[in-house]
This record gives sequence, structure tokens and C-alpha cells, in this order.
Amino acid sequence: MRSSRQPTARGPVQPGERALAPDLARGVMLLLIVLSNTGFYLWAAEHGASGWHPTDGSTVDQVVQFLMITALDLRTYPLFAFLFGYGMTQLFLRQTAAGAAPKAAVSLLRRRSLWLIVFGFAHAALLMAGDIIGAYGLASLVLGWLFLRRANRTLLVWAAIGVALIALFTVPSVIDATTGHFGHIDASTVEPTTVVYASGEENPLAAAGTRLQTWLFVVFVAGGVAVPIHVAILLGFWAARRRVLEEPHRHLALLRWTAAVGVPIGWLGGLPAALAHVGALDVPAAAVAESGALAEIAAGTGLFGGLGYVALFGLLAHRMSARARRSPAAIAVAAVGKRSLSSYLTHSLIFSPVLAAWGLGLGGKLGSASMAAFAVGVWLVTVAGAYALERAGRRGPAEALLRWLVYRDIPAVKPAAPVG
Repeated sequence: MRSSRQPTARGPVQPGERALAPDLARGVMLLLIVLSNTGFYLWAAEHGASGWHPTDGSTVDQVVQFLMITALDLRTYPLFAFLFGYGMTQLFLRQTAAGAAPKAAVSLLRRRSLWLIVFGFAHAALLMAGDIIGAYGLASLVLGWLFLRRANRTLLVWAAIGVALIALFTVPSVIDATTGHFGHIDASTVEPTTVVYASGEENPLAAAGTRLQTWLFVVFVAGGVAVPIHVAILLGFWAARRRVLEEPHRHLALLRWTAAVGVPIGWLGGLPAALAHVGALDVPAAAVAESGALAEIAAGTGLFGGLGYVALFGLLAHRMSARARRSPAAIAVAAVGKRSLSSYLTHSLIFSPVLAAWGLGLGGKLGSASMAAFAVGVWLVTVAGAYALERAGRRGPAEALLRWLVYRDIPAVKPAAPVG
């Protein structure tokens, strides 16, 4: 029986077609993500109004919290979104270059997005409430349909509109912070319990229910209405068309300006919240609570920090010598990037059973610094695993399953016969 699905021109990307910079960026990004998720597993600690990090701990713990709030929180997810949009466009361009109709390529990406939502649901139901696979699946479903075939100018115009909206909501918070007006939010109404993202729930079924409720919120907020995520994906579409990361030598001015502007804005935007968290800045709890002035500033500048990190990865790839590119370290980190879905899921496969109260409960005994060290160790485990798979010429298990689900019953079109 013939498939009713539109034919594609080719199958998934092959290892020899990949460029170093995007995979290197994804590999390092996964380290940043696993670090940024650590606070949610410190379920026995007392959390402040922001709910992200504990308010107690040693001096070393406070240093780690300060660095995370300044450089990681709300900065890694725009980075992820940009690379996600970049990868979508790479897939689309490979299909159309091989002869597929644009409509068929978009249909393929739509199918992939739907399966990512399914992956995210399973991830949240079994392991992690803060799953972002489903959120990016929803965002890619909508933005792929609306923008993937649009002109570059259209992408930039809508990205600019998004940045204007971010500024519209962020500038008043900057004014409030500089004038000392932090609003009148009752911090007691936003104090989280110690059951952070269901990791502190001892009953496995109750934890699963909490995880799914949180996941639905994350999917429809981050994937549906989070403007910074959407802007980052649109800019990823545009940058992939120009091969910014594959050919960084052609875009050095853009990359340097983006890094020079984006990283400082991102860090300066997170700095007030970090200073307030460690007690170096005396502000009411309402200032760092959700919708508080400092929280809004941190959120509004996260996009710039994420884009700045992308630019740094592009510049790093450009400056790496041929010998460095062939080094085991570079190959291993890039191997993680090639298997980003498997690596991301592996984080939860280790984190949740070991750290959550319904598992071994280690998260109730660690502080921010020891949890960060644990996270780095988990990332290194994924690096070793990805490197072993790379040497064996094998894909990650999650990537292999996703590709089978996406391509399994879609017929490939035969390439046109050469003329003459």
C-alpha cells in the first residue's frame, strides 16, 4: 500500500554533512542547561520569592547561586531556542536542495514537531516537570508553519517586533528599579514550598501528576507565548539561511558585535537579581518575585545573553585550529551536540531517580555548589557516552527513534536524471 504522505527528497542528515560550530554550541549548551536545572532538585532547601535558588547555604553555595543567576538563568533557553530554529532551517534547506517541494519539507518538520511534543510528554510523565522538548515542539509547530517559507526580511521584521515587545515590558521595570519602586506584590503569596517541580514529592504517582501539570504550563507559556523564545527561533531561521555558524569567517563582524553587546546586556540584566539574592542589594522580596522589577529585567535581557553565547561559540569555532578541531575534547563535545536529545534525556535519567524524594533523595542533602559539581559530572558522563557512540559510528538512541518515527513511512523522491 502506498503512503499518502508527501515524498521527501532525502533522509536524515549524515555525519559527514555536519559543521563543527552548531554541534559544539549544542554540546556546551547542554552543560549550561544541566547546571541551570540544578536548583529545582534542591527540594529540602528553603527557597526565596523567586523560587529558583535556595536562600541558605555556605559562601561557596552563594557564589554558585550568584553566578547562575547572572549568567545562566533565563539565558540558556533562548540559546537553546536559537539553535533549535537553526537546526530546523538546516533540515528544511537540505530537503529542498535535494529536490523536495517546500510544502513537503514543512510537512516533514511539522511531523517532527508533533513527535517532539510526544517525547516531552513522556519525559515529564516519567522524570522531569521542567521539560522543554514539548515547549519547543509547540513553538516549532507554530513558527515553522507561519515563517519557515517567508522571506528573510519578514523574519527580521517580526523578530524586531518581538524585541520591541520585550523592551516595552522591560523598560518600565528598569525605571522602577532605578527609582526604587518595586511594586506591591505580597511575597508571601509567591513563596514556593519545598516541593520544587515535584522533586520533593515522595509519592511517585503524586509526583507524576505534579510534573504533568507543570509541564502543561511550561509548554503553553514557553512554547506558546514566550516572546524571547519565539524571537530566538526566528533569528535561528535567518542565521541558518546565511550559514552564520557553518561559515563564521564570512560573518565575523556580526558575531563580534553580537557577542560584545549581547553577553554584557545578559549579565548586567541578571546582576541585580543575583546581588539581591545573596543579600548584597537590599530590596523587598517583591522585587525578585515573579513579575517583580528585578525578575522582569532578568527575563527581558535573557534573549541578548543567549544570542551573545551563540556568537561566542561561532567565534570559538572560527579560531580553533585544524588540530584543535580533531582533538578528542572537541570531538567529544561536538558528539554531545549531535546527540543533544539523547544527552538531554540522559540528564533526567540520572538526576531524577538519584536526586528526587521519590528516588534516592540525594537532592535533599546537597547544596548549590555540590549540586553543580554533580551536574558537571552528569554532563561528563554524557560526553563519554557520546564520544563512544561517535567512535562506533552510531547515533544517539533518542535521535534514532525520532528519525525512525519521522521518516519511516515517507517515500523519498527519485533524483532527477542528469540532462545532456
